[in-house]
Amino acid sequence: MQWNEDQKALRAAAAALGAVIGDGHLERDADASFSRDGWKRLCEAGLPGLPFEPEYGGLGQSLSTTMYVLEGLGHSCRDAGLNFSASTHLVSAGVPVQRFGSAELKRRFLPGIVDGSTIGAHAITEADGGSDVMGMRTTAVPDGEDAFVLNGSKAFVSNGPIADLIVVYARTGRPGNPAGLTAFLVERDTPGLTVGRPIAKMGLRSSPLCELFLDDVRVPRSQVIGSVGAGFLVLDHVMKWEILCSFVINVGEMQHRLEQCVSYARTRRQFGRHIGSYQSVSNLIVGMRIDVETSRKWLYDTAEKIVGRENAAVDVAISKLVVSEANVRSALTAIQIYGGHGYMAEVGLEKELRNAVAGTLYSGTTQIQQQRIAALMGLGRPAPARTEQGLE
Repeated sequence: MQWNEDQKALRAAAAALGAVIGDGHLERDADASFSRDGWKRLCEAGLPGLPFEPEYGGLGQSLSTTMYVLEGLGHSCRDAGLNFSASTHLVSAGVPVQRFGSAELKRRFLPGIVDGSTIGAHAITEADGGSDVMGMRTTAVPDGEDAFVLNGSKAFVSNGPIADLIVVYARTGRPGNPAGLTAFLVERDTPGLTVGRPIAKMGLRSSPLCELFLDDVRVPRSQVIGSVGAGFLVLDHVMKWEILCSFVINVGEMQHRLEQCVSYARTRRQFGRHIGSYQSVSNLIVGMRIDVETSRKWLYDTAEKIVGRENAAVDVAISKLVVSEANVRSALTAIQIYGGHGYMAEVGLEKELRNAVAGTLYSGTTQIQQQRIAALMGLGRPAPARTEQGLE
C-alpha cells in the first residue's frame, strides 16, 4: 500500500514512543507487571483514539491507517504485553461502542476510552466453553423494563485486572441461537461483579489476565450495546477488528526480528565466515522474510475488503491462521539462528517465542480457523463464527 505523509508521521511518532516505553520489558515480563507509565505515554500520544470519531476526542483514522500505526508500534516496542493490552482496549470496548452504541453510550463512555483514562476489556470465553460461544452459560434476565440481571463467570479476560469498563457477552435467548446473545457495557464497580486475581501465564505476561464472576449484576438496559439479541453481530464485528489490529502488531514484531537476524548473521562469525554466508542460515532468513511479507499482505488486503463491505469471512480466518503460525515460526527460527545466545532470557527471543504461541490460541485457535475455512468452502459442518478467545 501507498502511505501519505500524514500517515507516515503518525507511524513515526508511534515508533519513537515504542522505543521508549519498551525499555525494561524483560524485567516486566519476569515480574508479570503492567507498565502504567507506558500506558500513560501511549494515551498522551493519542494511540487509543486512532480510529474513533473526533467529536469524542479521537483521531478519526481509517482501519488501514490504524493498522499501519500499530504495526509501527509492534516494530519498535519490545513490550508485547503492553502492545497487546493497547490493542485489546481499542477493539474490546471502543470499537463496539462506536459502531453499535447509542448516542448516550457514546457520550458517556467513548471520551474515556479514547483518552485511555478508562481501560477497556471484554468478557466472552467461559472456563468450560472454550470455542463454543453459542453454548455460553452466562445469562442476562430482564429485571423489569429498564434493566437486566447477569449471572455467570468468564475466563481468560485480558486487561481484566486493570479494566474500568468491560463488555460482557451473555445469553438472553436459548442456547445455540445466534440471536440469543447480547453485549452489555458493565462498569467495574457494579455491585455483584467480582474481578479475579491476575493469572500467571506462559507469555504476554505484562498484559494482565483474570477470571470474572457475575452474581446478580444489575445492568441498565441503556447499557446494552446495539440491541437485545444483537450480541453475535457485535462480536463478529469486534473479532474482525481484533484479528487485524492484534496481528498487525505481530507483523511489526516479526519485521524487527527479521532485521535482528539479518544483522546478527552479517556479524556473527563461525569457522572463519559470517554465518549468513552459510546456505542453511540464509535460507532460514529468507523464510522469515517471506512470512513477514505474506502476513502483511493478508492483513492489509483483508482490511481493504472489510472497508469496501465485501465478504471477508474467509480472508479474516486465513489471515489469522497465516500470521499466528508465521509468528511462531519466526520466533523459533530466530532462536535457531542465534543458537545458545537465543536460548538465553537476556536476549529476549525466548520471550518472543512464548508470546507468539498465544496468537495460535486467542481469537480462535489454528484448528478452529481451519474448520471455519473448510466450512466456508462447503466442507463439513459449519464451525462457530465466534471462536475461542483464549486471551480476551
